Amino acid sequence: MVAAAPAPPRTAPTPSGQGAPRQGRVKLAGLSLLVPLLLAALVVWGTAIRQPQPGPEDPVRWLAAGDKAASVRLQGRLRTDPVPLQEPAKAGVKDEAEGKARDGGVPGCRVLLDSDGGASELLFFRCPTLQEGWQLRVEGTLMRPRSAAHPLLASARERLGRQGVWSQVRVEQFSVLQRPATPIADLRRRIAATFLRQAGPNQGGLLAALVLGSAVVPLPSELRDDFRVAGLSHALAASGFHLTVLLGAVLALAKPLGRSLRLPLAALAIGLFLLLAGPQPSVVRAVLTGAVALVALEFGRRSRPLPWLVMAAAVMLLVRPDWLQDVGFQLSVAATSGLLVSASPLEQALLGGSVTRPQEALGAGEDRDGESQAGKGGSWLRRWLAAAVAVPLAATLWTLPLQLLHFGALPLWAVPANVLAAPLLTPLTLGSMAVALLDLVAPPLTGVLLKPLAALASLLLQLAHGFAQLPMAQWQTGRPQPCLVLGLALGLLGWLVPGLRRRWRLLASGLLVLVVSIHVASLRADALMLVRDGDADLLVARHQGRAALVASRADGFSCRRAARLATGLGSPRYDWVLSLDPLASPEPDCWRTLAPLVLLSGDDSAPLGPGQRLRSDGLAVEALSAESNALQLQFGGQRWLLLPDRGSLQAWRHSPKAANQAGLWLGFQPLAGERRWLEQHAPRRVWISGRAPATTQLPKSWQSSGERGSLVAAGS
Repeated sequence: MVAAAPAPPRTAPTPSGQGAPRQGRVKLAGLSLLVPLLLAALVVWGTAIRQPQPGPEDPVRWLAAGDKAASVRLQGRLRTDPVPLQEPAKAGVKDEAEGKARDGGVPGCRVLLDSDGGASELLFFRCPTLQEGWQLRVEGTLMRPRSAAHPLLASARERLGRQGVWSQVRVEQFSVLQRPATPIADLRRRIAATFLRQAGPNQGGLLAALVLGSAVVPLPSELRDDFRVAGLSHALAASGFHLTVLLGAVLALAKPLGRSLRLPLAALAIGLFLLLAGPQPSVVRAVLTGAVALVALEFGRRSRPLPWLVMAAAVMLLVRPDWLQDVGFQLSVAATSGLLVSASPLEQALLGGSVTRPQEALGAGEDRDGESQAGKGGSWLRRWLAAAVAVPLAATLWTLPLQLLHFGALPLWAVPANVLAAPLLTPLTLGSMAVALLDLVAPPLTGVLLKPLAALASLLLQLAHGFAQLPMAQWQTGRPQPCLVLGLALGLLGWLVPGLRRRWRLLASGLLVLVVSIHVASLRADALMLVRDGDADLLVARHQGRAALVASRADGFSCRRAARLATGLGSPRYDWVLSLDPLASPEPDCWRTLAPLVLLSGDDSAPLGPGQRLRSDGLAVEALSAESNALQLQFGGQRWLLLPDRGSLQAWRHSPKAANQAGLWLGFQPLAGERRWLEQHAPRRVWISGRAPATTQLPKSWQSSGERGSLVAAGS
């Protein structure tokens, strides 16, 4: 951490004016925070209204309003190296940009192409050897990115929209026009290759990510998952932590040299960090605030980093409004704010002291005459533990609303994992940066330093894997509504901002209770949800916080979609899963991780026969005939009839009807005669998968999901 400026000499206050200096400083701290907060609020408000739009020459303008695709020829420069769509060891495309799985296909890749009019994402079925900065001419099919079938699912349109990209091109032919020199990109590849070659994909990838960030370094998915579940993802992303470690080491080594040399060396370290990590939102935010804090520190001024953080974020949003939607930017600003505002008060509370001076939390580098006597008198181990716990706890609490909003899950072991990882991260970060420097000036020496670093990295990997395997390592809370997230944030601020009066804390407590109660009630409500994605349907029945699934397809893409839905709904696993796909699943192991009981065609489990059912408390599905796939689904007190194909409709028409049906689902588009018959005999509520014919007006109680969409029915 950057050392604080020395405090000015303390003078004893006069009895008559004992409280005046403190009140003045409180007001000054409040004013210095209020101005940038108001500016940031105006910027966020303006950014939210002024959503980024494609330019007049953007390639997406070549598509007419009703066109889905068009043949195009584009020429431009690659913004980055290609990113694989899937891992070679795993079948099926994991990314939503492809729309549906290509089970067993050759791994493809994607990359952004900057042309004169705008940027487009290129999709390659077979990934060629391309590099950042190369000039390409491509021919293929231009299309708009696909939207999400359900708000709980990710989409290419959402992902690319955050980067100001509005179109995709399925590349059919391409040619490389020019291979210009790219020294910075080559430097990053060289450093990453050195770590991976000498330390392996796991240890080497981790060490390289500490220098370059995980956005530049290819990391195994298992490693990423372990760090995410353990609450250690920040260690893999280039951010303020890495810059703080680097600046702290540079300032400590350059202390005897004087300010004339110390400041240029620190500026060089900041520039090198930005050069290697790239202009990512979290990196730019860290560089701006770090530079301002460094100048204020070196020239002896009292630095208030929170206002500068807010100002830096506001400037970034004025230049790049699309960064407001970047999850990494949001988490970075929230976590840093938490460290500046709440880390010190939490540390004092853990030491048994009380927080009486809110300006101490808002200003770094001020005198600490309000520090608790318990903190001064405690042992060094107690003080270290208090600081080690306060930092991750503050960051976790401040990012809690964003974690719920974007992921619907919380790493419950994040605080102890960060406490144990802290002694490893600092030497690993400094050592990795030293190896990167040696690789440039003395490559033969890198192997000597990499061996002990790789051993230390193994300890961190084992730590992350161990916490990820603990029970309830990731608590599936479900994704709450944005209004509830706002209420949660306000309620938490009432407790996390020091110096607030008791009545505000009581109001904050009441708001937290209200938000949690509403969210829990929504999770436990009975409901039926249909998600249509292309030609695949997912029917999710919910009862008392649990869920069951009926899927029309058994491919890997549908399985991963079902897993994301379960996470978003707050259900760690389904009670049971039934697949209606007559073909055997190419990824049966994926489905078996979703529920303790899974029925798939082609595996050891037999399909449902007439009168047989899958059942858990309040959730059941029963086969209605031996001649078709007609089913009856029950969730809570409601029963729905499921007719996935035309054969099941015909079988139902010529057999005794199941009574007391609340609704009917058709997995196909009924013909005109079938529609007339259904209007007379079907339940009042009817769902149809797919897009309804434009020439036909459905009855008011009938609904169509569209090609990509969802429908929800609440239980009784």
